[in-house]
Amino acid sequence: MVSPARERPPKSPERQGPSRGAHPFGTALLAAALLLTVAASLAIGAGDVPIADVLPGVFSPDDGSRAQLIVHELRLPRTLLGVAVGMALGLAGAVMQALTRNPLAEPGLLGVNGGAALAVVLVIAAFRVDDLLVYVWAAFAGAAGAAVLVHLIGARGRGGASPARLVLAGAAVNAVFSAMTAGVMLFTPRTFGGFRFWQVGSLGGRDMPVFLRVLPFIVAGTLLALALARPLNALGLGDDAGRALGSSPGRTRALGALAVVLLCGAATAAAGPVTFLGLAVPFVVRTAVGPDQRLVLPYSLLLAPVLLLGADILGRVVAPGELETGIVTAFLGAPLFAVMVRRGRTRDL
Repeated sequence: MVSPARERPPKSPERQGPSRGAHPFGTALLAAALLLTVAASLAIGAGDVPIADVLPGVFSPDDGSRAQLIVHELRLPRTLLGVAVGMALGLAGAVMQALTRNPLAEPGLLGVNGGAALAVVLVIAAFRVDDLLVYVWAAFAGAAGAAVLVHLIGARGRGGASPARLVLAGAAVNAVFSAMTAGVMLFTPRTFGGFRFWQVGSLGGRDMPVFLRVLPFIVAGTLLALALARPLNALGLGDDAGRALGSSPGRTRALGALAVVLLCGAATAAAGPVTFLGLAVPFVVRTAVGPDQRLVLPYSLLLAPVLLLGADILGRVVAPGELETGIVTAFLGAPLFAVMVRRGRTRDL
């Protein structure tokens, strides 16, 4: 008598990826690279700062030392914000690609950038505000509102907020908000100066209060995103297989979208729309370590600030003035990403 064939469940990404031994080694390597990049960000810039003045400038600046004040007042807030924004964008991109099962997805698909830009323009036009802290709160509120609108549109009809519906809804909302932003600037030209300062994407000119305003949102989004590693692995197998493994696809998408809003909304509010980082970093990480979100999420969390701070350092020294960080990330990241796509080194999520 032949026994009936047993149906095998889909193979989990946790079994397809590298061994667990690669996790602590890779994490330690990226953490060391991040520490070196932070040290370089504190020491390198337009103003000459002796190495001996870097640590005193961080912990106990002497009011009589110009070099230590440069480190404490200018470079320390800029570096801390670069680490926070980089972590937020890298992690948000990884979560977004896992939610949509699209290796070319990026956080802006939820309408975050479009909503933040429209809110900043409206605040400048209506209240004639020229305060970066006000821009931060306006941009975060606009990003959150846009993401909620995208999710509501995508959730209508049968099947709920599927990946395809979220992408289409996000594209539509971004297009509408971009048109509204251009219209406001067209009819109120004086808003263009303030908006241009925020829109280009930069870590310069931000002080410690800006970092402290967005830090709670980034911490909350980071903890939520890292806690979703296993549910995102189950979601990557498809909704039916995810339910069979005990996961709730709807709840995972809702919590994942909340994490993206907290992370990308706070990062965009503080530094402006820094392009490409949330798209390229998870793509590169997944190409190296496989689809297991238990590796993709923490690796993206550590690699993204290394690249962002590296771009910021390069922007400080490559030109007589400063080249904005958002411009440098696009110039450096786009060719690398194009080469990787051309070689076809993509993997299914």
